[in-house]
Amino acid sequence: MYQLKGAEFRPEHFGWQLADRVATITLNRPERKNPLTFESYAELRDTFHKLQYVDDVKAVIMTGAGGNFCSGGDVHEIIGPLTKMDVDGLLTFTRMTGNLVKEMRNCPQPIFSAVEGVCTGAGAIIAMASDFRYGSTESKTAFLFVRVGLAGCDMGACAMLPRIIGQGRASELLYTGRVMSAEEGRDWGFFNALAEPGSVLEVAETAAKRLVKGPTFAHSVTKKCLHQEWNVSIEQALEIEAEAQAICMQTQDFTRAYNAFVAKEKPVFEGN
Repeated sequence: MYQLKGAEFRPEHFGWQLADRVATITLNRPERKNPLTFESYAELRDTFHKLQYVDDVKAVIMTGAGGNFCSGGDVHEIIGPLTKMDVDGLLTFTRMTGNLVKEMRNCPQPIFSAVEGVCTGAGAIIAMASDFRYGSTESKTAFLFVRVGLAGCDMGACAMLPRIIGQGRASELLYTGRVMSAEEGRDWGFFNALAEPGSVLEVAETAAKRLVKGPTFAHSVTKKCLHQEWNVSIEQALEIEAEAQAICMQTQDFTRAYNAFVAKEKPVFEGN
């Protein structure tokens, strides 16, 4: 299969940097706290789809410029136009935003969100759909759809958020739209860890670089199983994992780990 190169990406609506097999996506409209537009939604969706075919990216970090993560959909460039659309146009938009989450979950690379400051609306969804979330001690996360007259069931929130923080806590946040503090996010399991403001990206980079030193093919299988097994029985999950692990046992990384163990050395994984 033809493999794209992450180094060749030139997105128009957000920053892209690739170093040490870790790609960093930076939402870069800091003067507005990094809101999304129709175009940036679509380009993010397409980028995560393309990552299925990229061989030089083994992890992805999502972050925002200027001390904030993402304030959600742009009020003037998205919210305003939505009030004038017919139902077909609205469905096209809501399905497109849902497809961003689908592509995030389907791309094989683990995704890290480095959350500083404001993380609201679709920004909170992007963090939610990531595999790892690191927040600052001053980050403020809100699924605030109800505060603009909408339901909390946006972009998979009613399915995913309860699995992360529990049904009761998710219900409160989605019904009220209130801000979840950084400490609540950590204690409830939304954030993997908190860091001082200004250092969250560094923490995420360290975690990502540590992960890409491991068996990256096996990591992609772990992500796939974590995603697929939400809606299957234990019996089905056992079969899925039996097949997945048998495939991983055919990789050279598995043999490398065994040979290193025998030689009393630390394995050096190459992702194949």
